[in-house]
Amino acid sequence: MTTHTQASTGPVWDWAAGHGPVTGALSATTGCLAVATTGAAAGMPPGWALAVGAAGAVGHTENQPARPAVRPHHPLARRLLAPRCRRRRGTKTPARSPGPPSARWPPSGSAWAPPPAPPGVREEARELEALAAAERQVARELSAERRAIAAQWVDRIQRVCGLTVRVLAVEQWPTGTGFTLDAELPPGGTTYDKIAKESARLSADARLPHGCTASASQGIDQGRVLIDVTTVNVLAAEATYPADYGPLSLHTGIPWGLRTNADEIRAYLREQCALVVGPTGSGKTNMVHTILAGFARATDVLTWVIDLNAGSAGLPWVRPALAGDGKGMRPGVDWLAASPEEAELLLDAAVRIAKHRKMAYQDLMSQANTDLLPISDRIPQIMLVIDEGAEILAGTDKESRRLAAKILEVIRIARAMGIRTVLTALGATGAVLGNLMIRREAKVRVALTGGETEGMDLGKQFPGSRGLRVDQAPYKGAGFMGTPESAAALFKSWRILPNQIRDIVAATSDRHPTLDATSAKAAGPDYARRWDHARTAWMRDDQPATPTGQEEAASTGGGLNLSALRNERPSAPESEADALARRFREQIDAQFATTPEPAAGEPGPAEQPPAAAGLNLSALRAEDNAAKDAALALLLAAGPEGTGASAIARALADEHGTTRQTVVGWLKTWTDDGTAVRVGTGTKARYVHHRHAPDTHA
Repeated sequence: MTTHTQASTGPVWDWAAGHGPVTGALSATTGCLAVATTGAAAGMPPGWALAVGAAGAVGHTENQPARPAVRPHHPLARRLLAPRCRRRRGTKTPARSPGPPSARWPPSGSAWAPPPAPPGVREEARELEALAAAERQVARELSAERRAIAAQWVDRIQRVCGLTVRVLAVEQWPTGTGFTLDAELPPGGTTYDKIAKESARLSADARLPHGCTASASQGIDQGRVLIDVTTVNVLAAEATYPADYGPLSLHTGIPWGLRTNADEIRAYLREQCALVVGPTGSGKTNMVHTILAGFARATDVLTWVIDLNAGSAGLPWVRPALAGDGKGMRPGVDWLAASPEEAELLLDAAVRIAKHRKMAYQDLMSQANTDLLPISDRIPQIMLVIDEGAEILAGTDKESRRLAAKILEVIRIARAMGIRTVLTALGATGAVLGNLMIRREAKVRVALTGGETEGMDLGKQFPGSRGLRVDQAPYKGAGFMGTPESAAALFKSWRILPNQIRDIVAATSDRHPTLDATSAKAAGPDYARRWDHARTAWMRDDQPATPTGQEEAASTGGGLNLSALRNERPSAPESEADALARRFREQIDAQFATTPEPAAGEPGPAEQPPAAAGLNLSALRAEDNAAKDAALALLLAAGPEGTGASAIARALADEHGTTRQTVVGWLKTWTDDGTAVRVGTGTKARYVHHRHAPDTHA
């Protein structure tokens, strides 16, 4: 087998290429010159030279390649003619047949014509032409539908807003739930918000279903407007958190829910803080779990949680690891603080980390040529989630003011060093949004309305946005979300189930980054010992609060009947007056340690026989009753201002060793039986003795 190699230097000749106007004439001229020269050298008559030259010219003309059947401007022309164009430009192409160039030399005085296209190429060209025709037919039909939609909305905007716009494009959403109009505003300085503020009227004029809107936003320039029209209500249905627990990154955004066009909306929190507002029953707690799920999946985020309401927001993410559901499983959050004392330790550590990172990572930021700390799995960002944190910032008591100062310091100094916050609140009110730091830093904002109108001032939470109304999202988990990348608009938060939380904790356990050594050193022992048994005992305490009164009698079952000691017999259900009198006697007994009055025929206190040496119930409960009596005395001494579980626990810790969980149980019992009245909610909740409660008549 003969192998032909191509020279590495010199021009490359393609003998199969045809001639153009220049090369054809040049070929004919040189052919004539060769014949004339040969004839003159051989002494031939001049007539012969003329005849041979004429024959060569005729042959050259007859062998010119035919014009291609495909029109040059047709899309198929580029495909069919591209090889010839490449040859004419001198592109290297393999020879058509082996052998020396002399075997492929074209006849003198003529040009080599390319062979006709193979049948397969012609068949492929016909198929492509048929597909192109079908696509043109579909485009014509779609274009007709879009033209109809555009005409309807041009008339509607003229009728409702008094503006004559020109629709440039109509984009149908792939989900089939609506479309977007790209329109040009009329001249004269008209802005998009003139249409945006008429969102409700446009939706009503279009007869859109409930939960669907026609919202306007900025276009590609200030003379254009984008109008998103939702035609299918996607807010009413419950959307479960996606089962894909794959890795995420802070830099690519954390998904928080779905827009009305079923697209994910992501929060980019490298430099931004977030504010999530939602009244009771709106799905705010579920939204917090959705946020924690996204942070748990991220490979460059460590999550710290502060929840002064018994740590309820973070406990589901910690307990699977504490319970040992998986060997070596790590908690879904890196630090959980449920008391003001633990919250202060956490915030102090965050401040120390931010300040130390500024000094320790100067060289790294210089190498990266940035003033932002490069966040990665080696140097993770700390996301601080504070449930009802906005209420802490608006609190007036000493404890709240102390915590608020530390939270604001973290927000103020830690942006570049990779510590950001997510605050939640019960309402979008002036007390919550009155802080300039929150308004300036929390650019990612969520309002879960749930149909609640009280305390939901959307104009304050989304300044500059027009046409947002609470009644547009009357469903749990539905509301509005706005980010620096996307304007405030309707969205639906995912529903995350408890078993999904356990699955996410297990699936992401080996994905969580560890705090870099530089930051861990700055955080100190408060961070290193955050999972010590003494500081997490409340997370493992599954026992209910210490039973008292009737609860203790019921808990004894059939073994010991305390009612028999008082010569009481089961009777018909007590009346409301009897129940009120009984609760009053129990309160007096608990507060002043009085003894029960003797029944008729029983000896008085002075006549009581000496106690037997067998069973002494008071001895079994003496220590617990002493702590409980002291707690009730503190509640009474607090007066109309009331007090909280943490304050009572701190006052009793040294003398009685009482934990906050125990005090919470007592307060719940006293609230149920009327001894105490709970005032406020969340971190602002206080307990007031019934004597000082505003609505008491005692």
